[in-house]
Amino acid sequence: MSRLPRAINSLLWSSQSSFKASALAPARTPAVQVNFSTRHTESTTEDHLSSYNTSRASNDDARFAAHLNSVFPSLEFPPELARRVLTHGSHKAAIHGHNGRLGFIGRRVLESYYLLFIHEAARGRANDDYDRLISRSLNTYFLGEHVAPRWSLGRVLLWVPTVPKETLRTARTQNPDSELDEALTASPGIAKSVGLYKVMGEAVQAIVGGVYHQFGGSAAHRLFHTRILPHLLLPGRSSGVPEEFHATALRLCERMGGPECELLHRLNNPEHAEDERVHVSAKRRVASAAGL
Repeated sequence: MSRLPRAINSLLWSSQSSFKASALAPARTPAVQVNFSTRHTESTTEDHLSSYNTSRASNDDARFAAHLNSVFPSLEFPPELARRVLTHGSHKAAIHGHNGRLGFIGRRVLESYYLLFIHEAARGRANDDYDRLISRSLNTYFLGEHVAPRWSLGRVLLWVPTVPKETLRTARTQNPDSELDEALTASPGIAKSVGLYKVMGEAVQAIVGGVYHQFGGSAAHRLFHTRILPHLLLPGRSSGVPEEFHATALRLCERMGGPECELLHRLNNPEHAEDERVHVSAKRRVASAAGL
């Protein structure tokens, strides 16, 4: 046996032989008698608290689902998905899941559908700056300002403003009869400082991601063209969808059934089937132009 293994064995043997007398292994103490009745009471209390919290969470989930189902009547959101979509990462309830991941999916879905729309409406012009078009129309703040209020997200979204309570109190004082989101929106300076538009915009993205995940690309595509894109048409402003595409956007919205259409449709409807063929054809053209 070499010197190194012999030294290691010696150290291990000496530590094992002196373990009982070391500070790591103090002398055995007499057994402690446990009051099982007290433990039973504490366990029962914890069970009641756990049951209460579970019941409360279930009620909240149902409230979230009811709100989304009322905004999008043709869809039925599972309560757990609705809770995740409407919980921002800043809230303490985010430890049970928040909308960050669905928001990431929603941003990619929105960008894809918007680029498909622009490419089709522009007839494949090569001089369009797609990055700039996305930035002016689909940035998070813009969605929070122009789309989220249409869906009344401020009434149900769980989030925590990153400003002192005095600022929120000022907003409520100026608009005492309004909901928090309405009070903040009425004070543009405060709304921007608390990050209202950003948080609401992320919720819009998460809803799109949730629809895409739960109901499929067809429902998400219809959601984009009937519930989102029409609200991004702002004539006379440098932000939003360029005016040259407004007529095409409105025509597509009407062809899909208008802003109150069902997002889930039956495949045997010839009008809906035609819309789907147009969508697939546009995707193929974009892929062909990109050399894919």
